[in-house]
Amino acid sequence: MTYVTGFLTPVKVEDRDRYIRSAEAAWPFFQRHGCLKHMETWGVDIADGHTTDFNRAVIKEEGEAVVLAWLIWPDKATADAAWAAMMEDPEMANMDMPFDGKRMMWGGFETIFERGG
Repeated sequence: MTYVTGFLTPVKVEDRDRYIRSAEAAWPFFQRHGCLKHMETWGVDIADGHTTDFNRAVIKEEGEAVVLAWLIWPDKATADAAWAAMMEDPEMANMDMPFDGKRMMWGGFETIFERGG
């Protein structure tokens, strides 16, 4: 089954279009390294929880939105090889990343159930 790299990060609302452009520019880069699908979502209905929530997870500040994104890979081996190669690729250093990387979180997820397109 597929392997997913998931990301959660705060982005300034004023940088929404810039963030979209950076995601559009990153897709061919990810695809060249074996990524099957790239999805970016902009939080519009993020409720404050009683114990935890997306806003607290990224320490969201006034004027920011929460972005949830993921990359789908054929398998973990492909994702691991891709990340190793991408970290060495000079193109990665030139990518526009309009978010606070210190408050970004990410992780790799093994698919345990998958249906649909």
